[in-house]
Amino acid sequence: MKVKGLIARMVAGLTALIAVAAGATAQDRIGQPTDKGIWLQEAASEQAQKISDFNELLFWIILVITIFVFILMFYTMWRFREKANPVPSKVSHNTFIEIVWTVVPIIILVVIGVISLPLLYWQDQVPETDMAIKVTGNQWNWTYSYPDHGDFELTANIVDNATFDDPAKLAAAEAELSSFLGWPAKMNTRLLDADYRLVLPVNTKIKVQLTATDVLHAWTVPAFGVKLDAVPGRLNETWFEVNQTGIFYGQCSELCGRDHAYMPIAVEVVSKEQFARWVALQGGTIAAAPAPTLGR
Repeated sequence: MKVKGLIARMVAGLTALIAVAAGATAQDRIGQPTDKGIWLQEAASEQAQKISDFNELLFWIILVITIFVFILMFYTMWRFREKANPVPSKVSHNTFIEIVWTVVPIIILVVIGVISLPLLYWQDQVPETDMAIKVTGNQWNWTYSYPDHGDFELTANIVDNATFDDPAKLAAAEAELSSFLGWPAKMNTRLLDADYRLVLPVNTKIKVQLTATDVLHAWTVPAFGVKLDAVPGRLNETWFEVNQTGIFYGQCSELCGRDHAYMPIAVEVVSKEQFARWVALQGGTIAAAPAPTLGR
C-alpha cells in the first residue's frame, strides 16, 4: 500500500507540474521561451502541435518505464537481500521472463515508430504552397527574400543588449522597426529580437527555401515546429502554416562560429490584409488571384 501511495503521489506531482506549464496563457508562452518553463513552447502550427503531442506520448511512456524499473529494482534489493536469503538462489534464467523482456520493448518501439515515422515523412514532404520565402544564413545574420512578391529582400541583425539598456536607443530602434513594418512595434526579448522581422501572413502554406553563404547554419522556430540546416551550395526546403497572428522567435541551432549565439530569428505573423499592405510598403507586389474558369 505504501508503494502504491508513493507512486500515486509521484504521478500527481508530475501531472500538476505539467499543468502549471501548460496552463500559462497563450500570450505569455506563444512565440518565445518563458522563465522557468519546463515544457515545449505553445504550438502555432499543425506541425508543432503534432510534435508536441508526440513528445507528450513519449513522456508518459518513459515515465511508466522509469517507475516500473525503480519499483522492480527496489523490490529486488529488498526481497533478495542477504539477510532474507542467506542461501542464494542458483536459478540462472527463466524462459517466460526472457520472452517478456524481449517482446515488450519491441512492442514499445513499434508503437513509437508507427507514430514517429509518418510524422517525419509528413514534415519532409512539401505540399502545394501559397507562397515561398528564401532564407539565407550568414555570419552572423539572416537574409530573407520574397520571390513571389517582387523578389525584394531584407537582412535581419540582432538588437544588442546596449539598446535594451538605453531608453533613447530602444525608442529609436522601435521607431525604425515600426517604420519598416508599417504599424507600431515593440522590442520584446533580449538576444531574440532583430532589427527587422520576417513578416508572413496567417493561415497560409509557406515554403521555406534555405541555404547559407559561408558555413552551416540552422533555421529554427520552435512554435512552428521547424528546424532545418542551411548548407552552403545546397537548397533545402521545408514548409509550415501558422494558424495565429503574433510575434515568434527562434535562433540558429547549428554551431556556426564566434557569434553563433547572436543571430536570432524574429517572425511577425499578421493578417493577409496587413501582409498585403506591408508588401506594398516594401515596394513588392501581390500576385493577383487567377480568374475563375467558366464551365460550358
